[in-house]
Amino acid sequence: MRAFASDNYAGAHPEVLAAIAEANADHAVSYGADPWTARATELIRDQFGPTASPWLVFNGTAANVLSLGALTRTWECVVTPDTSHLHVDEAAAPERMAGVKLLTLPTADGRLQPGQIEGLLARQGDEHAPQVRVVSIANTTELGTVYSLDETRALADCAHAHGLLLHVDGSRLANAAVALGASLADVTAAAGADAVSFGLTKNGALGVEAVVFLRDPGPEGFAWLRKQHAQLSSKMRFMSAQVVALLQDGLWARSARHANAMAALLAQRVTGIAGVEVTRPVQANAIFATLPRAMADQVRAQFPFYTWDEATGEVRWMCSWDTTEDDVEQFAAALETAAAPARG
Repeated sequence: MRAFASDNYAGAHPEVLAAIAEANADHAVSYGADPWTARATELIRDQFGPTASPWLVFNGTAANVLSLGALTRTWECVVTPDTSHLHVDEAAAPERMAGVKLLTLPTADGRLQPGQIEGLLARQGDEHAPQVRVVSIANTTELGTVYSLDETRALADCAHAHGLLLHVDGSRLANAAVALGASLADVTAAAGADAVSFGLTKNGALGVEAVVFLRDPGPEGFAWLRKQHAQLSSKMRFMSAQVVALLQDGLWARSARHANAMAALLAQRVTGIAGVEVTRPVQANAIFATLPRAMADQVRAQFPFYTWDEATGEVRWMCSWDTTEDDVEQFAAALETAAAPARG
């Protein structure tokens, strides 16, 4: 199967699998006291800055929940876009597991503006109201858009001016960074972010994410919080080996750059196909489009993809590290075939 539904559909990168196999030799101390985890920690600090404190977890939901749980107290809340993965696709895990209230704000393109945050702060200090503590954004956003360095800095400055923190849901942070021609530090720590859920699985890992606190000291007691949430791996060398494979020689950037390039190629290739309209700017590895429902159903039988908005028929096509030019061409050809009856 070749799919455009999600970059989670892609397998693990061969270099990642090779690194896991190499880590499988002999015995190693458990729970992260191994050379691979030491090296992964070093590499994450190389990427995000010397004060970065990384903690490996199994998946993105855990990374988000643990980040926010560590940064908030029970009467505090998190501001996030109403389209955010945190709000729409975590099955209320932040509320259930971290015990944190989400305050959502509408956006035109998935990106928050500083003025929106300031509008929520009238009751800061009022004991009857939940207190805003964290602003959480995704880069790239759920709508495929990318926060520029200046946009992230403006949000961070606004947050810090009011005693708040900025968290970045970075499940596709690699795609955002290469789209901007920037480093991982540029789009997070240097832009003022305080914590990031650093995604690796969508970028070619088998299954590992990192909670990275960017300021020293990080939240107290996080080791126990990770353990309580069943996210401490006993054989952590296999998680860490994936991080090493992706970070030590720039594989993360090459993979993300390729995914972005395939999305740009796909957007170009489908432009002009009867019935297809690209609906949003293509800034990273996502393409949003509308097309007749019958046409979409015919093509997705061969190339699975998701309908993003049932009301409008808008769909989302995702490219990944292993999407090929031939995949793009065959997908576009399938769209042209499906469009032909409509023209006739």
